Amino acid sequence: MGRKTKMNSITSTELLAQINPENESLLRDFLDYLRSVQRSEQTIQGYENDIHIAWVWCLQNNNNKFFVDWTKRNVVAYQNWLMHCNENSPARVRRLKAALSSLSNFIESVLDDEYPQFRNIIHKVESPVNQPVREKTVWEEEELNQLLKTLMGKQEYEKACFLALGMYSGRRKAELCRFKVSDFDSSRLVCDGALYKSAPIKTKGRGGGKMIPCYTLAKRFQPYLNQWMQQREQLGIKSEWLFPNPKDRTQCISISTVNSWAATFTRLSGKQAYLHSLRHYFATSLARAGIPDGVIQSIVAWDSSDMVKLYKDIDAEEEIGMYFKNGDIFIPEKKDIGKI
Repeated sequence: MGRKTKMNSITSTELLAQINPENESLLRDFLDYLRSVQRSEQTIQGYENDIHIAWVWCLQNNNNKFFVDWTKRNVVAYQNWLMHCNENSPARVRRLKAALSSLSNFIESVLDDEYPQFRNIIHKVESPVNQPVREKTVWEEEELNQLLKTLMGKQEYEKACFLALGMYSGRRKAELCRFKVSDFDSSRLVCDGALYKSAPIKTKGRGGGKMIPCYTLAKRFQPYLNQWMQQREQLGIKSEWLFPNPKDRTQCISISTVNSWAATFTRLSGKQAYLHSLRHYFATSLARAGIPDGVIQSIVAWDSSDMVKLYKDIDAEEEIGMYFKNGDIFIPEKKDIGKI
């Protein structure tokens, strides 16, 4: 089975217009609070979408009840509806409940003068067991190379460049959108020309995220960059963004467009091509090349070495086997990062 996600669209404009005004006002206050503590707009949008699902459920199944007056029985009913009527996975149910729990914490700690008796009850209701419902996509190098070859053969140079950037930088989807043409100027080459080091790019994190330079394996990425830049010139595309929004080239490409590209990658490869899998591929490739975990951590800018272990798709036997050969201890040759 491939990696599948059930998508729901229950928060229509018509239904949102009917939700309890008190609930909507509460949500607006909460979103304003999140902006005041510098949460990213993407995070805020996620909270808004998740909580609107609860408000529409409340409209249709809970007499449009003010959230402050919800009981544990209401929470149980909502959770049951998510699982058995809306067919959400346990992980999705946990996320939707977490959004309500965060809202509850806001009411309890910030609006306590208005609602002194309010307590967060969301966590009082046990969540469903978090069982994986998605098959993890683990890429072999040959599979991704074939996908790149297919895209290049179709002259889909922008898509090939985007895919290659994901493979050879390990950045998240939103971060891949934010690279600029200038990030791949020859002056950006470091480590004896082995890596491009970008200008600081906004990454995911608390306080609106961090601004960090991002590294890309130059030799592997260069052919796809060259083809895309040549096609851009032929098409008369002038934009600072490496992947500009076709409707407004002063802006970078949208996440929705990138998601459609991922669907194309899935169709062409026959394998579920969610973009975060490329982050795993990048970390795994560096590890198989003999790059120490501490260096991988620095390249990807992870705060903890535990993240390297999480993203390396290498089992214990393979990792141990790198240090034993012909019945004896073997010290792998240190590889030049430029040859990876």
